[in-house]
Amino acid sequence: MMKRLLSLVAALLVATGVGAQYRTPLEDLDDSETVRALKEHVAYLSGAQMEGRKAGSEGERMAAEYLAGKLKEYGIDVLTAGSEFKIAHGADTLISRNVIGLLQGWDKSQNGHYIVVGARMDNLGMDQFTVDGELVNRTYYGANGNASGMAMMLELAQKLSYARTLLRRSILFVGFGASCDSFAGSWYFLNRSFVSDAENIDAMVNLDMLGLVQNGFQAYTASNQDLDAVIQSLQGELLPIQAQAVPQEPYPGDHVVFYSKEIPSVLFTTGRYSEHGTGRDTYSIINFEGMERELEYIFSYVQHLANGQRPLFRGRTESKKEVPVGTYAYSDVDVKPMFLNSQDPRTFMERWVYQYVKYPKYALDNGIQGTVLVDFIIDEKGEVRDVKVSRGVHQSLDDEAVRVVSASPKWRPGRHRGKKTRVALTVAVEFRLTKEKGRFGINGKTIN
Repeated sequence: MMKRLLSLVAALLVATGVGAQYRTPLEDLDDSETVRALKEHVAYLSGAQMEGRKAGSEGERMAAEYLAGKLKEYGIDVLTAGSEFKIAHGADTLISRNVIGLLQGWDKSQNGHYIVVGARMDNLGMDQFTVDGELVNRTYYGANGNASGMAMMLELAQKLSYARTLLRRSILFVGFGASCDSFAGSWYFLNRSFVSDAENIDAMVNLDMLGLVQNGFQAYTASNQDLDAVIQSLQGELLPIQAQAVPQEPYPGDHVVFYSKEIPSVLFTTGRYSEHGTGRDTYSIINFEGMERELEYIFSYVQHLANGQRPLFRGRTESKKEVPVGTYAYSDVDVKPMFLNSQDPRTFMERWVYQYVKYPKYALDNGIQGTVLVDFIIDEKGEVRDVKVSRGVHQSLDDEAVRVVSASPKWRPGRHRGKKTRVALTVAVEFRLTKEKGRFGINGKTIN
């Protein structure tokens, strides 16, 4: 009898498609309408039927369809429910897509300018491991990473739709495909599908991993003065929560690609967490009441961006970074340079820079830390040259960052229109002290 009962329970769990994320209807009795909606979104987007939403998978496609359908339901004009693009993986090619929705501002003099609100759609998918000699499937549900961000974007879209008569600029809601794969969706959005109007994007808001408010509600602006000023102004408003501006990037995300185009960008997140990148990232870990409080803050923040002065990139002028004549920006070449057979510059950071960089003794003894931006060129022969600091922290850290980048082995050169060409690249070398003296956090960030 007991075995039959256990079998019945197991069958019910499988039938619901939620497995470890199973919850009872009684949980929802005291929920607000917003919390119920957030729960609905996260439960679906991180459900077992999505199989971890790996880039190019059926689960990622289903997530895109869900976002498009909900945006339409919330009164957002969906420009495309599947802006498809292809990514080469060796001999294989996967097809991913972006979802783009538009909420038009009321001011005719301003609604040709846009605030992008984005959230990545994909996660790590599934894999197998062996237990007692038997293969077991493991699903990376990605409830916090990033079903929480997609859910936040949807409920933000609904709130802003209700307030559309108060918005001067237009809002673009974008679900990015293949974000885990070198931020391919955000690159495609800026360089292919929205390229003609990219210069009219005034700011970008990235929503990524927002389900664990108990870990802290963070805003990373890359120290942009204008975006930080909005955070400061909101401190005077009666909001249920306040974001903490953090000087160090919690982790890279789609905001990096916008930053590379010199578009002011802010990442809202609740930071790193132990379940990240594991099968334990399920519905059960999400703090939905905390997400509702974050939603109120982000709603106010986006309203300020939509109605205030255009923020300047790093508080400077709006002019693009110039590269030497005959040199292309990393994002503009047809075939990007490759380091150890990878076009993802994070490979260079992880397998070269952070393997060989040394924390300078003077900086260590004096508690100096920060992120050094290093510009360099990969020439037609694949050699790294013209290495220089574009934004420094201290001479000791600046010199060490230049040293390790300058010592780089050869890359496979980039190509444009079939010819090898010089390519300009900027990387961020992060020096972060921890409690264990002499160690620094490895968190390479690439800014093209």
